Amino acid sequence: MQFIKVITLLLATLIGVNAVNAQEHPKLILTQEGVKKIRAELGNVPLYDASLQRVKEEVDAEIELGIDTPIPKDFSGGYTHERHKRNFYVAQKAGVLYQVLEDDKYAQYVKDMLFQYEAMYKNLPPHPKERSYARGKLFWQCLNDSNWLVYMSQAYDTIYNYLTADEREILENNLFRPFADYISIENPQFFNRIHNHSTWGNAAVGMIALVMDDKELLDRALYGIEDDGLELGAKDNDGGFIKVAGQKAGFLANLEDPFSPEGYYTEGPYYQRYAMYPFLIFALAMENAKPEMGVLEYKDNVLLKGVNTLLNLADADGEFFPLNDGQKGMSIYTASLVTAVDVAYHYGDKNPQLLSIAERQNKVLLDQAGLSVAIGIRDGKAKPFVKHSINLSDGQNGDQGGLGILRYGNEELTLVFKYTAQGLSHGHYDKLSFSLYEKGDEVLQDYGLVRFVNIEQKGGGNYLKENTTWAKSTIAHNTLSVNQTKHFNGIYEVGSKHHSELHFYDDSNKNVQVVSASESNAYPGTTMLRTMAVIKNPNFEKPFLLDILKVDSETTNQYDLPFYYLGHVLEVNFDYQSPVNLKPLGEKNGYQHLYLEGKGQAAGDFTQFAWMGNGKYYTLSSATQSSDEILLTRLGANDPDFNLRRDPGIIIRRNEAKDTIFASVIEPHGSYSPVNELSKNSNSHIAHLAVVHDDEQYTAVKITDLDGNQQLFIVANQQASQSAQHQLKINGKSYRWSGPYLYQ
Repeated sequence: MQFIKVITLLLATLIGVNAVNAQEHPKLILTQEGVKKIRAELGNVPLYDASLQRVKEEVDAEIELGIDTPIPKDFSGGYTHERHKRNFYVAQKAGVLYQVLEDDKYAQYVKDMLFQYEAMYKNLPPHPKERSYARGKLFWQCLNDSNWLVYMSQAYDTIYNYLTADEREILENNLFRPFADYISIENPQFFNRIHNHSTWGNAAVGMIALVMDDKELLDRALYGIEDDGLELGAKDNDGGFIKVAGQKAGFLANLEDPFSPEGYYTEGPYYQRYAMYPFLIFALAMENAKPEMGVLEYKDNVLLKGVNTLLNLADADGEFFPLNDGQKGMSIYTASLVTAVDVAYHYGDKNPQLLSIAERQNKVLLDQAGLSVAIGIRDGKAKPFVKHSINLSDGQNGDQGGLGILRYGNEELTLVFKYTAQGLSHGHYDKLSFSLYEKGDEVLQDYGLVRFVNIEQKGGGNYLKENTTWAKSTIAHNTLSVNQTKHFNGIYEVGSKHHSELHFYDDSNKNVQVVSASESNAYPGTTMLRTMAVIKNPNFEKPFLLDILKVDSETTNQYDLPFYYLGHVLEVNFDYQSPVNLKPLGEKNGYQHLYLEGKGQAAGDFTQFAWMGNGKYYTLSSATQSSDEILLTRLGANDPDFNLRRDPGIIIRRNEAKDTIFASVIEPHGSYSPVNELSKNSNSHIAHLAVVHDDEQYTAVKITDLDGNQQLFIVANQQASQSAQHQLKINGKSYRWSGPYLYQ
């Protein structure tokens, strides 16, 4: 009997301990143990101390200004939008300062702000701007309301014990639960889907669920709404599907579906950057509050892998490649990447290369992950983050195409070759497109998006109509356009069913790196095989790009192959005429936005076009047909609001062709100094480029330089395994090799 009493007492004690642990705060990003470690290191870790001081100065200035929670009325960029956005950022930081510095003024500031929102929210109608498919209340879309809740959940967690039980009950009943219900149950078209929007919504509901210890809300966040009332085929404003047959929802589904096994996010790096914050911050909160669920390690640590992948999706200056709807200039210095780097270092394998990224960012989070990074830097553990060539698969299982990035040396030349899946509603119709970089400078560009984020004068920061009419169109990219139409006719439902196929990828030889992929669905009855090689030959000053595009079609077509250069035309070897009055190149599918500035004929079988950009010289050398048209274009037609950049381009047009092949070399060479007024090596070193063999099995291209040296590149169009043996006779000479290509 005594034994039973002892066991009962022990069980009661354990239950009591667990109950206390369940109510420990902070417990999301900061933890009680972590806060103790941070306080013990204050004054001893320079980067952490400097980051803390900057945040303190920022929050102190906001406290001095006072709290403003205006009635919402604006789109992005307007005062009310930006003020509410500023509020949630500052509240989260103030809560951290309260925990770290133990100064009640920060807790009181957060408390006062939350109660102002509580007084407002309980009677607040949906936002007056009606453009979004899912209107918020504080903001014009539920996405921004979810941003607010993700940050305010953290703020609430940090001051939880500062508040009385009655105060917490008021906030939870009048503000937090209604807020979570509104962005989820009342807006299932926003919450219950696979999209970066939903990731924010799932994380928001999940974060506040953890603070309030609300199992129903947490299950809703992780697994979605079971009966959402949506009809199959429902779409959002961008034409993306909201409801797809058999599709799961919730945070775990958003972790599962859009990420490939290597951590590539199908919407592209711009949106991966945006989504990484809610992905990581909620996963980290789950790791701290419910480690037994293993959310941070879900799908074989795909989130931590995703950080490394995202860093590899940037140029030499740290700016992300603007794939799909990507804004140029977004970079590793954004706040979400500070979070990503710190979390990946602390909770990953302590990769010292991440510390060098943190050094460049020059700031850290004010939690235990940020402290860990700052200590690593203080102790001299940082090593350079070296980016190599990489082939990233797309799709949940890595079987929906991918992205090949070939880098020569220290990013002296970088090719970004896109053969991915559609990329959800932010995807573009640009199969087998590419962009090219020399260090951090664009040589041949991807346009990116048509949007002026958070600039009120430009549509309230929303996507502009030209994003659909131009940026998503096929002719807007450096890839083949057939009969002046878009890939998949620009139909999202069709494009989402297909992806390009990798032919082969080989970066084993640093001087000859090759990626090749095919596309057979963009234009039914037409197959495209594009092989791209980054080559460093000792007879050339710099590495160059060889581009071979083989087209097989059942019908006769018009083929347009554009190259969107950035810079000033220097020299061409063909005759052209410039019209007195500029007219659009076409009427639709993006052509309506291109002015025709010049038109000529190819210079026989070898055509060259040279330009200068960013103080460097470049030449496009192409194997052409005498009947090819050369079109010089400039963006800006049918754009009365000046929403488009006035970027130039050159198009090789081949009329009435069936099976054909395009072969080109993009050659960087020389430089120009405006300070010294010194021009070096401004002329191309290529004397001739020719396709010397082409059939179903093989394509061969010969490059002849000015000194008479010749290079031959042969690609196997069908048998591309490393073990395959090949033999080909060209002009009486036999060539034997193994593997998918021969270069000599």
